[in-house]
Amino acid sequence: MTWQTFAFLIVAGSALTISGKRFALLYRLLKAQTGKAPQFKDFGKRFQTALVNVLGQKAVLKDRWIGMAHTAIFWGFLIISIGTVEQFLMTLYSGASFEFIGEGPYSLFIFCQDFFTALVLLGVLFAAYRRFILKPKHLGQSQDANNVLMFTGGLMVSIFMMNAFHVLGSHPSYENAFFISKNLASIFGSFGFSDETAHNLFTVFKWIHMSLVLGFAVYIPGSKHLHIVAAGPNTFLRKLDREKGMTPINFEDETVTQYGVANVSQMSWKDALDLYSCTECGRCQSLCPAWNTEKPLSPKNLIVDIKKNLHQNKEAILAGKTEEVTHIIDDHVTEDVIWACTSCRACEIACPVFIEHTDKIYDIRRNLVMMESRFPAEVQSVFKNMETNGTPWAFSPSERANWADGLNIKTMAEVGSASDLDVLLWVGCAGAYDDRNKSVVKSFVSLLNKASIKFAILGTEETCTGDAARRIGNEYLFQTLAKTNVETLNRYAVKKIVTACPHCFNTLKNEYKDMGGEYEVFHHSQFIAHLISEGKLKPQKEMNETITFHDSCYLGRWNNVYEQPRSVLTSIPKVNLVEMRQNHDQGLCCGAGGGRMWMEEHHGSRINVTRSEQAIETKASTVATSCPFCITMISDGMKTKDMADKIQVKDIAEILDSAT
Repeated sequence: MTWQTFAFLIVAGSALTISGKRFALLYRLLKAQTGKAPQFKDFGKRFQTALVNVLGQKAVLKDRWIGMAHTAIFWGFLIISIGTVEQFLMTLYSGASFEFIGEGPYSLFIFCQDFFTALVLLGVLFAAYRRFILKPKHLGQSQDANNVLMFTGGLMVSIFMMNAFHVLGSHPSYENAFFISKNLASIFGSFGFSDETAHNLFTVFKWIHMSLVLGFAVYIPGSKHLHIVAAGPNTFLRKLDREKGMTPINFEDETVTQYGVANVSQMSWKDALDLYSCTECGRCQSLCPAWNTEKPLSPKNLIVDIKKNLHQNKEAILAGKTEEVTHIIDDHVTEDVIWACTSCRACEIACPVFIEHTDKIYDIRRNLVMMESRFPAEVQSVFKNMETNGTPWAFSPSERANWADGLNIKTMAEVGSASDLDVLLWVGCAGAYDDRNKSVVKSFVSLLNKASIKFAILGTEETCTGDAARRIGNEYLFQTLAKTNVETLNRYAVKKIVTACPHCFNTLKNEYKDMGGEYEVFHHSQFIAHLISEGKLKPQKEMNETITFHDSCYLGRWNNVYEQPRSVLTSIPKVNLVEMRQNHDQGLCCGAGGGRMWMEEHHGSRINVTRSEQAIETKASTVATSCPFCITMISDGMKTKDMADKIQVKDIAEILDSAT
């Protein structure tokens, strides 16, 4: 046994043992999580999405330049790792070279090693330029990231130096395949190194290279670069569809005594895998409306801080002493952080490793509301109104159908069964009680009549869907309202529902199925677009107007509906549709989602004002919306900017009705 073999066994054995123990600790922490993880199926689709997003780096490449650098580094490491394995094997046994594959194939292998080493080094240099020179705000300053860049850059330099001195000292038959290293060897050769000296320097850099690799293996489990191990599985286990509802709580299960998450051990193993997968790239933060208006919430920091909380409590968690695990609300994850979220889901759309930030916020809110009664004071009246009036506002349930007076709209009680209808119109609380949004529902009714659609409403039998209660954290109140509505809808055998409210749309479509309500649900933008395509609605009046469209988060990012509202607007003659600088899934939230409609903004600037400023930039004369909350928030934003008399804020139904 040579000294190098003996030394390698000692160094590699020690490093891999330490690394293995650190990874084993992470696995034990993962298994110790007590929360219920989601069920996973469709493994064929999961394999496909992993292939596209891990090997193909599709999600990473959404941010073009750093995405290209990351892809170069990722693929470079895959290719270079084969050479590293060869180097390790040859250190253990000198005859373990891969040269047995033949000189031609082996030369190609060597060429690829040299090429991808250069590619990775270029990627590292660009990443360093971005981090230290460009300094994008969402990236932040991280010594961990700096260490990884130094590690990676050092690895590449050591490979080039090792290969250059290998060529200089050994003159292998395949030396021309080292197309970069050979040029370095020529430079070093001008210094007059002997073959023996060159070989010794090769050995030195080989050990530097191997030591860096082994050191990296030890470093990874405690670093943000744990994502190189966790991100692949997390991508495989991602939520496959854009649409998703919140996970229900079984209140009839008497063994469940904790609702929501009070400490990190109560999260699921999938939540912990999310924490392990975070790359700290800051993409979630750069798109977050709360962060961009100086709120205390940063989706990136939320995940990083919960991960720190997990590690700080690892001894208690692994010992099963969950009563000793500290509260998840601490000096970093404060209540202000949790209540700042508008549940717009921009963070999840931006995340290249498919972390689900909103689920964690929802679970923390559930504990604060249902277990500890800690929530913003203004929400108390919202809960009370929902409980007593079936609406977030202090209106009587008997007034819910007053908006329809004189419109000759039938109720389900009058019709008897939905089998005689094309669709049920779900009015929603805003459409029923808010004066501004009553106009939207009336315009939509006008369009339904013009298209000869047979419809009815529930009238006073309709109650709030419970969306706001659920997202604020009052799951019990949500389920009470939801079960009441499901019972009513099922009694009338309702199969198809249309609504002008994206929040009602999302709840009825994605969440009522857990309460026994399976319906085909349409947002009014989808329904109107379909009527236009069938020729049942024919916009004929020219508008000669420039319109910009504001994407509702619960229509777009939650349900992937972007084109139908735009197609409705562009169907109108002489309409010039212009986009705000943030649009589609990059659009800025109005600030009202996640129950924020009924909460005050105590930090930073107002989200709705920021969005209104973006609309003003387009020079449009009308801002088109498809959500009652968005109408309210952007109208208020225009008033704040003294633009209410110059720029109209209208729902697409109102715009189309005036042109049809």
